[in-house]
Amino acid sequence: MIVTEEKTLEKILGFLSPHKNILVVGCDGCTQPPRGLREAKTYAMLIEMGGKLQNKGFRCKPTTVAKQCDNHGCATTLTPQIEGIDAILSLACGAGVQTLVKVFPGIPVYPGQDTIFIGSQERENGNLYEMCRACGDCILFETGGVCPITRCAKGLLNGPCGGMYDGKCEVGHYERDCAWVLIYDRLKHLGMMNLFKEYKAPRDNSKLQAQLREIVWVKEAKA
Repeated sequence: MIVTEEKTLEKILGFLSPHKNILVVGCDGCTQPPRGLREAKTYAMLIEMGGKLQNKGFRCKPTTVAKQCDNHGCATTLTPQIEGIDAILSLACGAGVQTLVKVFPGIPVYPGQDTIFIGSQERENGNLYEMCRACGDCILFETGGVCPITRCAKGLLNGPCGGMYDGKCEVGHYERDCAWVLIYDRLKHLGMMNLFKEYKAPRDNSKLQAQLREIVWVKEAKA
């Protein structure tokens, strides 16, 4: 189970401001509360209304996919809808955002949610790769959709350490790609190098949760 909470509309309007035609992508998968087309339509309406108040002419196209963490499913469902789109707003967890980045490398992808909890769920066959630490303060819109919290072995926020060599991370004997090299390449490809140069302040760790977390759903008492 994955639990997310919405970013503020103010923050979403802020990072979408350089763009005009937005594909708002819901997710029918495993988040709680469930995401989907209804929420995508709601966000699309709010973004367009908020844009008018700021004299920004956003045009939003709402849609949804069965699971945003499914590369093939996203490509099959969204490719016919991507023409003329300047940016994508993902309403999935951090893994969904990064999946869309992989499927559509030429389009900026922004998170509309903060992931706050990821529970275990058995899956048959195949390797599983952690893509989101559920830190509760998603910065993927600043790093080109590559998460330095998860993919940098040291969780660095302002570029690679001195142990990077030839694009590889010293942790693990230079077999893994350096996250900050991936971020640099991604932002350069998108023409958004200004984000790479911006200083990122230390994170507010009060939003982090203790290890071995659990969420207990409390049922409301019947009247």
